[in-house]
Amino acid sequence: MLAVLVMVPIVAVVILALAPSDNIWSHLIRTVLWKYVSTTVLLMIGVGIGTTVIGTATAWLVTMCRFPGQKLFNWALLLPLAVPAYVLAFVITDQLEYAGALQTTLRALFGWSSPKDYWFPEIRSLGGAITVMTLVLYPYVYLLARAAFLEQSVCALEVSRTLGHGPWSSFYKVALPLARPAIVVGVTLALMETLNDFGTVDFFAVNTFTAGIYDVWLNMDSRSGAAQLSTVLLIFVLILIGLERAHRHGQQFHHTTTRFQDLPSYRLQGGLAALAFMACLIPVVLGFVLPASVLVHYALIYYQETLAANYLTIVGNSVGLASLSAVISVSIGLFMAYGLRISQNPVIKLATRFASIGYAIPGAILAVGVMIPLGVFDRVLTSLFKDVLGLGFAPVLGTTLFALVFAYSVRFLALSFGTLEASLGKITRNMDGAARTLGLSAGQTLKRVHFPLVRGSLLTAGLLVFVDVMKELPLTLVLRPFNFDTLATFVYQYASDELLEESALGALTIVAAGIIPVILLSKRIVQNRAVRKTTEIPEPSPAPAPVP
Repeated sequence: MLAVLVMVPIVAVVILALAPSDNIWSHLIRTVLWKYVSTTVLLMIGVGIGTTVIGTATAWLVTMCRFPGQKLFNWALLLPLAVPAYVLAFVITDQLEYAGALQTTLRALFGWSSPKDYWFPEIRSLGGAITVMTLVLYPYVYLLARAAFLEQSVCALEVSRTLGHGPWSSFYKVALPLARPAIVVGVTLALMETLNDFGTVDFFAVNTFTAGIYDVWLNMDSRSGAAQLSTVLLIFVLILIGLERAHRHGQQFHHTTTRFQDLPSYRLQGGLAALAFMACLIPVVLGFVLPASVLVHYALIYYQETLAANYLTIVGNSVGLASLSAVISVSIGLFMAYGLRISQNPVIKLATRFASIGYAIPGAILAVGVMIPLGVFDRVLTSLFKDVLGLGFAPVLGTTLFALVFAYSVRFLALSFGTLEASLGKITRNMDGAARTLGLSAGQTLKRVHFPLVRGSLLTAGLLVFVDVMKELPLTLVLRPFNFDTLATFVYQYASDELLEESALGALTIVAAGIIPVILLSKRIVQNRAVRKTTEIPEPSPAPAPVP
């Protein structure tokens, strides 16, 4: 039943796309469809290359090399993950556009008086969107690549050294191939976030599918056209998932030893140390330090204007929605993960996989998919209340917080389910058997045995959902009730109207909320290596000398 509920929005989009109520598809093909396709593909290629290079290179440097600041960069390289792409887009544009601080300083230093006197790259462009998204999404690749490097056995690297390979050759021929599955997953996550983004591409006037869906739906007032574009975007997502699965098909990457000890470190000196330091510093400065410092500066100056714009009410709206969505997602995720644990029925397995697909679906598609069935349900309720009960009103679910929370739960259920499934997988099934032989039912076993053991994962899953809901923009823009704002919509609307200063405190609040899971993730990947070291098989002790 849960799987059916989750799949309803997707099925609704496909049905409406195949049976449109108006003939806008031919118009889209003649005018904007191919522009959407080419721009989206170019954006994905640029972000994919950028996140792969930055994420993999920095993960290897901080894991295997020793240079000034290396311990600081271990966790600092994750900080851009706390900054929504649209917030970084607003800040970079504010600082780099013609009236921004950088170009103003350049004109003052060199005596330039107009744009004809010098060349400066266009910020609001496809290249600008690729740069912004790369800076905030590379931590997905960095996080998984670093975890993969930390999990590698030192023996494989030692063997490569004995065969005459230096540090860089060992990286390309041994460490990188072993970490490739994790890197591919990280890039896939980054590309899914790229397809989901609306604030950045809309602000930079980049015509991607997401921007096109909103334009067709809200400006052209065509739900069927939006559904058709959503279906094409859904095909993009399915191709992306298929390529990631095909990449792993038939490939197995094994650890060939149980020896886990401190990885060999290559001490960099001179120019190499300086290059490594700059390679790690630039993404952190551009992706986190710059936007955070600008937002703090503006927030200290314009906080009164922000407070006057119902800031506290908006914070309450965001926190309330995020908390409710986190509780619902974690509850359903725990129910599904435990149901999958106690039942090996293939139908149950297939259903749980379908129910956890929501995170791969861009918010624009979910927004269209949620509105369609809820609109039908609203019409049925209205008819029921009018014809059967004789009432002239009916509850309208499509424009209430119910639609918003339902969409959040569908989209972020995968986060809670995946986290809790992995946590339950670490608990031996012998504990289930022992509890059942002592007379506990399946529900009592969950309550008294598993729940205390996975409390930490429950908190982590809830926190991840909470932060993602706080940052979510596409779903909220479309499904929020009239005159209801969250921090994401508040920041987007003000910054789009060139009022970044007044929205700085709201943007800073979103960034601050995102820092908490970043710290938890950084600690977890380091602790993972520590646990592996404590569970290694000890070397056999020498036999005692014979007693005379």
